[in-house]
Amino acid sequence: MLKHGDLLQLRLSPQLADPAMLTQDNHTKRSASGTQDIVVLISGSGSNLQALMDACASGEIPNAKISLVISNRKAAYGLTRAKSASPPIPTDYLALASYLKGTANPLAPTAEGASSASNPIQTRTRVDYDLEIVRMVLQFGRPDLVVLAGWMHVLSPEFLDVLEGRRSVPSGPNAPAMSESSETSPTQLRPIPIINLHPALPGTFDGANAIQRAYDAFQAGEISGTGIMVHKVISEVDQGEPVVVKEVEMKKGEPIEALEERIHAAEHITIVEAAKKVLQGVRS
Repeated sequence: MLKHGDLLQLRLSPQLADPAMLTQDNHTKRSASGTQDIVVLISGSGSNLQALMDACASGEIPNAKISLVISNRKAAYGLTRAKSASPPIPTDYLALASYLKGTANPLAPTAEGASSASNPIQTRTRVDYDLEIVRMVLQFGRPDLVVLAGWMHVLSPEFLDVLEGRRSVPSGPNAPAMSESSETSPTQLRPIPIINLHPALPGTFDGANAIQRAYDAFQAGEISGTGIMVHKVISEVDQGEPVVVKEVEMKKGEPIEALEERIHAAEHITIVEAAKKVLQGVRS
């Protein structure tokens, strides 16, 4: 079973750092069996991850497997779910706070090819973190789908640009800007769809605490209902094109826990339907 340290070593190896590993040709070789690969990003218990795992295992999502689970929280139970699967699903982990406390590699080559040892050490940024996460996503090649299933971190446009093939990813961790000749040309890369599960209807309660905000609004008579959606991920939080939308009943005077239970049950169905729908589009 691959452990985090093993995956980190893979990411740092010269072979994996080769941008050619991330090209369309690599994906074609990896997908020769016809099985589509899903990478899932999580932050918590992973109940929606479990729904995807079960759907892949049962064939409800046909000819697909979860090839990697990434978390930004070390204690996320979803990592245990993945490791306990049969066969185990590779996992990886990187926390934003601890990453930002580090510094860029002072011995990394500069864009001109000279050592940056004499240059000031650069502080890591959220964009650096997102580019490291995208390297993790791509470490086994370009997957067919990326699913944010309770991923509590807003991804930068730079992350999305790499998945959509508009931007080349630097060849290794902490790498600075590179010349065009040392990067994989974006024209060689197919876009990777990325979807997110959000517990609200389109155009309502974007962002955090959506269930609580909808509950309060309903009890105050400001709305008549709520729901959930899986949408395509764009730079604007929770505003991408909906893939699947489901309404969820609300009841006057009920505790919020009752609403949360119905929403989570609907999420487990919706995230599977959305993944299946998007993968069918990738195949066609």
